[in-house]
Amino acid sequence: MDLEIYNDDNLIDEERQAWVEDLVDFTANELELADNTQLSIHFVTKDKIHEINKKYRDVDRATDVISFAINDGEDSLDYMEQQIPDLPVDLGDLFISVEIVAEHAKDYGHSFDRELGYTIVHGILHLNGYDHIEPEDEKVMIGLQEKVLSAYGLKK
Repeated sequence: MDLEIYNDDNLIDEERQAWVEDLVDFTANELELADNTQLSIHFVTKDKIHEINKKYRDVDRATDVISFAINDGEDSLDYMEQQIPDLPVDLGDLFISVEIVAEHAKDYGHSFDRELGYTIVHGILHLNGYDHIEPEDEKVMIGLQEKVLSAYGLKK
């Protein structure tokens, strides 16, 4: 997994950033993603994620994570992948508000790491086409999410 982390406001320290890299690699292995898969994670302030949510989703509030998938199912890269077999697979970008993650950890009685892990794995699953709008889809997504988190040691 080729991971780019953007932490311009130093919202997480170097130790936690290394932990995030490890969790992302673990998740990629659990999901059996190709080695040349790419992902970007942006750690942003509550105000910044509010601004992004308003601008791109027309939702006027802050949230914990917003995912922007490169391939959302509408456009297919199949032709390019056939022409260039080793073409990297770019999943897209996750924007994570560290402040909202901390608030959720407190509200739900989780550790910060458990909530951050939940948020990251949840976002990665969205970028891989999983969703939780329909009950049957939610069962699959949340089940896989809990499987990954438990295997990593981040149980509820």
